[in-house]
Amino acid sequence: MTTANSDPGDRPMNTDVFNLASKTALVTGGSRGIGAACAKLLAERGASVAITYSRSAERAEALVSEITAAGGLAFAIAADAGEVDAAKAGVAQAIDRLGGHLDILVNNAGIAEHGPIGLLSDDTFERQMDINVRGVWYTTSAAVAAMRDGGRVINIGSFLGERVSAPGTSAYGMTKHAVAGLTKGWARDLAARQITVNTVEPGSIETEANPNEGERAAMIKMMVPLGRYGQPREVAELVAFLALPAASYITGAQILVDGGMLA
Repeated sequence: MTTANSDPGDRPMNTDVFNLASKTALVTGGSRGIGAACAKLLAERGASVAITYSRSAERAEALVSEITAAGGLAFAIAADAGEVDAAKAGVAQAIDRLGGHLDILVNNAGIAEHGPIGLLSDDTFERQMDINVRGVWYTTSAAVAAMRDGGRVINIGSFLGERVSAPGTSAYGMTKHAVAGLTKGWARDLAARQITVNTVEPGSIETEANPNEGERAAMIKMMVPLGRYGQPREVAELVAFLALPAASYITGAQILVDGGMLA
């Protein structure tokens, strides 16, 4: 049996490190977009998955139905990541329904509302802080208390957490820089328990909030070396890999999924 302080690199490689059977996962903001793609793929790989949502109850239940119809185990919980008590209660409910423990946390819930300093409203700024930073802090704090040794914390950041590359994105970019900082600190805080913490930083990914059409999209694609938007599944594939035992020596990393935009 592997203990929290053993060296996974000393173990012989086997197929178990490439599946998530018997693992439990919580994906915040999991009803649509990148979060939904992560939840589906983790379930495909064998994990039991809880998702939280704020307002998209129908979307969340439809996703749960899709996962269960494919033979997976999933359920949805109403929990606004920007409300501290609700975020904590959502984690507690997920852990209870997942058998009293957690293996994988995907901090996906987030909002992006842009505007230059002096014009961005205080309420908009605070809401982004509440969901993108405070929500990540309180959710993770509650989750790791019930996380088994060797668990995974995977934060969904942004390429703007590496470089604020456009006017009007300073507030959102700041929140994602903060997530990257938390990732590095938590990687050290949780290393003794062999819990890894990483940030996945998407670039322009095609979602309802970021459509792959129109003049703006055409301009963005001109700046991406691969010449296209990414798909939510392409982000989810990296998240699923980081959740695997095979990724046990990756921690404290910021990994771009941006088509080469910041290359």
